[in-house]
Amino acid sequence: QVQLVESGGGLVQPGGSLRLSCGAYGLTFSYYRMGWYRQAPGKERELVAGISSTGISTNYTDSVKGRFTISRDNAKNTVYLQMNSLKPEDTAVYFCNGVRAFTKAEAWGQGTQVIVSS
Repeated sequence: QVQLVESGGGLVQPGGSLRLSCGAYGLTFSYYRMGWYRQAPGKERELVAGISSTGISTNYTDSVKGRFTISRDNAKNTVYLQMNSLKPEDTAVYFCNGVRAFTKAEAWGQGTQVIVSS
């Protein structure tokens, strides 16, 4: 059974940092392009960052460029999102996503809440 499990969310003050992790189970992780999405209350889910299956290529939404870093460890079947200089507008539920090469089979995690507030 394919499963993505996020961890690392929580409450942090503006300017602080968090690192989200997403462990992948039941799939060949190195076949998957991975991404982090977020959804704030009353807003649509948006792509925050993506990383290719090898980790060579990454992309970010403009609002997080220079503050967030996505990375992966294929040996540990894990993708990370390092979030620095957090702002209140980063408050959202963050979801891990994986898309398999060729078949485009997709998997989602259950989400982890990030709250940026003083």
